[in-house]
Amino acid sequence: MFELVFLGTSSSAPSVKRGLSGHIIMHRHYRFLLDAGEGTQRQILKSGLGFKRLNTVLLTHSHLDHILGLAGLTSTLSRWENLDSLDIYGGRATLTRVHNLLYRVVFPGKISPPLSINLHQLESGQVIVEDDVFRLTAFPVEHRGPDCFGYLFEERAHRPFLADRALELGVPMGPERKQLVRGESITLPDGRLITPDDVLGPAVPGTKYVHIGDVGRTDTLHDICRDASTLVIESTYLEAEVDMARQFGHMTAAKAAYLARDADVKTLILTHLSRRYRVRDIYNEACAIFPNTYVARDLDHFIISRDGAERQKKNNE
Repeated sequence: MFELVFLGTSSSAPSVKRGLSGHIIMHRHYRFLLDAGEGTQRQILKSGLGFKRLNTVLLTHSHLDHILGLAGLTSTLSRWENLDSLDIYGGRATLTRVHNLLYRVVFPGKISPPLSINLHQLESGQVIVEDDVFRLTAFPVEHRGPDCFGYLFEERAHRPFLADRALELGVPMGPERKQLVRGESITLPDGRLITPDDVLGPAVPGTKYVHIGDVGRTDTLHDICRDASTLVIESTYLEAEVDMARQFGHMTAAKAAYLARDADVKTLILTHLSRRYRVRDIYNEACAIFPNTYVARDLDHFIISRDGAERQKKNNE
């Protein structure tokens, strides 16, 4: 299960009710900031999440509406928060711009940051975080300019423990059951050997969450999105202005919905909205193709499970 909070959902420039791109993704003890448009730190405070353990930043691309908030945020983290280091991931072009922003504006000249700032250049398919439960991977997308990335958050498949079967076999409560879940066989006091296959059911896929920022084409994304529990993707334009969408390397609500439908995604969440459209029009265009669609609003909070996404908090606009 993942938790997703939208900090900003507007494209290019903020509106009265929408800030620029920013998201917080939470999974167990992990907290990730994905993109950091202008005003991100204020939105973090408004969300009630705060800055604790927010030491990993994932950037989709180099455009200012996705990175400019790093300046103020990094200054705040270095002065007031108890963080030893900040890890920032992005493509080469993105990190070049971030380096200039941080070391020419926030920490100019001989000023040394109070915390260690680590810039990590991404490659296609790079695994960013991996443990026995969860893996985070970067993948390339096409937008205006080089080195744009999306992010795949996925839990590993697991075999559920069959408690009734264990009871039938006489497996006691306690460490023996934990051993079996870890894939280790045990021997009962009567000499019987119990293997994991005796008490574990068939593998159940984990939650798969795909996050795509600005993107101009989807034909290379079907495999990465296949069977995703939730897909978050931009929807800057409506299909009536598809030529403009192509010109600027952006997505329409309809094309995002076709991707979700064709890749058998369970839930689609649209963001990065132009101020020229009403939310109702964006929703209607996408929903006609893919009914299980949400249009994100600032500070919306979603729980993402294997069966899709559920909105926990709806900000009344």
